[in-house]
Amino acid sequence: MKFDRIEPGPGQESVWDYPRPPRLEELTKHVQIVFNGVTLADTRRPQRVLETSHPPFYYISPEDIQMQYLHKTSRGSWCEWKGQAGYYTVRVGEQEVANAAWFYPNPIQVFEPIKDYVAFYPSLMDACYVDGELVQAQQGSFYGGWITKDIVGPFKGGPGTWGW
Repeated sequence: MKFDRIEPGPGQESVWDYPRPPRLEELTKHVQIVFNGVTLADTRRPQRVLETSHPPFYYISPEDIQMQYLHKTSRGSWCEWKGQAGYYTVRVGEQEVANAAWFYPNPIQVFEPIKDYVAFYPSLMDACYVDGELVQAQQGSFYGGWITKDIVGPFKGGPGTWGW
């Protein structure tokens, strides 16, 4: 349960300063998601969820996503903060990744602004960008946080971090 918090530098945020319960933020950052040569999402109005110990999760309006490449699956999960999640398989041409994105069809009231917005696991996409910066995926297969140069950890999700 011991970890060394990284002190943020100028212009950086520590995930250990993020709140619990999580907070939702409207942004004007340019977010793009690419899979199998197709830009699936391109927006300048993402929503960002900040939660203690996690890199941010970016949620994108379906209006800014090429939804023809997303196919609902039977998978579901429960978030104590946002509610019941549904999942999408992403399929472009012959390339497919099951349960590569998630959404909340009926989020709890505080997260109502992300109703039906889609979040993607960056580890399963070819590339995800925030303001032109290539995102590093959060370790592990459970969380889908986006790490950029302005975010410092350590981050929950990798080996040995579940007890934090």
